[in-house]
Amino acid sequence: TCGDVMSVWKRVRTYAKEEVTSIIHGKASHEETMATSSQAIAKDGHYLVVLNLDEANTVCDYIINGGDREAFLKQFAGCHSEGFDPDQHLRAVGVANQTTMMRGETEEVQRRIRAAIAKRYGETKVDDHFRFFDTICGATQDRQDALAVMLAEPMDLLLVIGGYNSSNTSHLAEMGEAQIPTFFIKNANEISDSTLIRHWNQHTQEVEKTTDWLPSGDLRVGITAGASCPNNLIEDVIRRLLELRGSSAEEFLAH
Repeated sequence: TCGDVMSVWKRVRTYAKEEVTSIIHGKASHEETMATSSQAIAKDGHYLVVLNLDEANTVCDYIINGGDREAFLKQFAGCHSEGFDPDQHLRAVGVANQTTMMRGETEEVQRRIRAAIAKRYGETKVDDHFRFFDTICGATQDRQDALAVMLAEPMDLLLVIGGYNSSNTSHLAEMGEAQIPTFFIKNANEISDSTLIRHWNQHTQEVEKTTDWLPSGDLRVGITAGASCPNNLIEDVIRRLLELRGSSAEEFLAH
């Protein structure tokens, strides 16, 4: 098991020992988050999984104002420990995360929940009711940082390579989509030619086909890949792109 994940498990077990509920930023159905959740219930601990900032806001509102307990539990069905009671188990919380989530979003979840705790109990009492531990995977963070640098430069399009069920690769695609045309592909076989590419649409959860995706003329193409993507898959995509432009990797490197 990855050392970063082991750190998360150790942290949520500590939360449970301190009678602090683990608020886990992640996808409840993701195998890593499921494993972390199982660690969070050690010593009769509790957990709540929040997927995004909207769900974090719901938790913050309940911390500050309370609310309809049954409606809250219904909204988070399948995302909390057995016996979880928001009226009781949101009094002391500790944030953890699926290590492949976007670092910036995890930090914002943490900031908002801390602010809610401060508003509810007062700034001087925050440490009695709130814990946080940064557990973003190092390899994941390196790729997010590198892509942020790439996106600051002029680019015409971006290819993101990796498994369609990979959270960290999906986040890279999200970063690209926010700025330039982005194609999330699993390997070079998805590139038919310069007029057709098959790529994953994570919003519809389907493979789509896009035509005329690679314009003629000079282009700046960015390429990134998920943390666990084999180097040979990345090389295959680069070779395929060069092939479509009538070149080869050897010729390209010779220039």
